[in-house]
Amino acid sequence: ETFQTQGSPLQNPAAISPSRWAQSFLTNVTFLKVALWLVLLGLFVELEFGLVYFVLSLFYWMYVGTRGPGEKKKGEKSAYSVFNPGCEPIQGTLTAEQFERELQFHPLAVG
Repeated sequence: ETFQTQGSPLQNPAAISPSRWAQSFLTNVTFLKVALWLVLLGLFVELEFGLVYFVLSLFYWMYVGTRGPGEKKKGEKSAYSVFNPGCEPIQGTLTAEQFERELQFHPLAVG
């Protein structure tokens, strides 16, 4: 009998699924971004502007991490129930009524 081994993904690019390739690519890009940020942080520390670079980086990450209202997906609910149709809360929201029942040890009302 012959023993066959599967080639590495680098030898056979068709063996990598698209989702796995995308995940690997994002992981590599993220790693490169973090490495670049650390190198720049080291450079700014040497220039005695490390704290300024770090604080400006935090502001940048906060800005990038927020979404505008145009980026909301269709059917996506807001975390604030007043912005949802019929003031419907999202799943897992603690209501005042539920909190009062739990403080008074009343059983949960189903429905």
